[in-house]
Amino acid sequence: MGMKGRLALGAVVGVVVIGTVSANGGSNSDGKASGEGKGPSVSAGRDAGAGRDADAGAGAAGGKKKAAFEGDGDFRVGPDIEPGTYRTTGNTDDMCYWERAMDASGEMDSLLANDNVSGTAYVTVKATDKLFTSSGCNDWEAVAPRARGGSPATTMAGRGGMFRVGTDIAPGTYRSTGNTDDLCYWERARDAEHSLDSIIANDDVTGTAVVTVSASDAYFKTSGCQDWKKTA
Repeated sequence: MGMKGRLALGAVVGVVVIGTVSANGGSNSDGKASGEGKGPSVSAGRDAGAGRDADAGAGAAGGKKKAAFEGDGDFRVGPDIEPGTYRTTGNTDDMCYWERAMDASGEMDSLLANDNVSGTAYVTVKATDKLFTSSGCNDWEAVAPRARGGSPATTMAGRGGMFRVGTDIAPGTYRSTGNTDDLCYWERARDAEHSLDSIIANDDVTGTAVVTVSASDAYFKTSGCQDWKKTA
């Protein structure tokens, strides 16, 4: 399988592009530096973490642990917030930053996953995580287990962030045109843990991108792209 290196500037670095799909077709195996703040990333020398827990809502057991929490601060997993999947929306200009950590040392080796966010982000906090940090984000809310059905959208904003497949957007083939300078990044993901194992396929795009989002995908992520429209 082709792999293309990506480097995000600022707090987030080091992502691998896997199984790429674009209008030019095929996988890409050339090394390449990315634009800034794209893709689920880990800082240099840090483990991305592993495992693919299913999405879970986060309760507020005992009235102490939060099912919703502020967009700025350090939150201990267990004492402060429950494990589960959380969402923040309406973020702009990659100013929202979050990270999952295995301890509160602040050292590079403690980081499990992180990202800079525009639009919406979903993050699954695992019971084995020790600390969740959020900076410059809008408030986080707990997300219930995924429910299919309803009327998911067939278009999405190219800078919208993450979309839940089957809930936010319908599965199918989507097209985005007029992208320039590899600033468009897309990703199909199997969960919201943001590890390298979470990525099913992704790519940087110039020009037109065509991507088929499967009904078995959990999320679709888009950053810096022109808007997407379902074609099939």
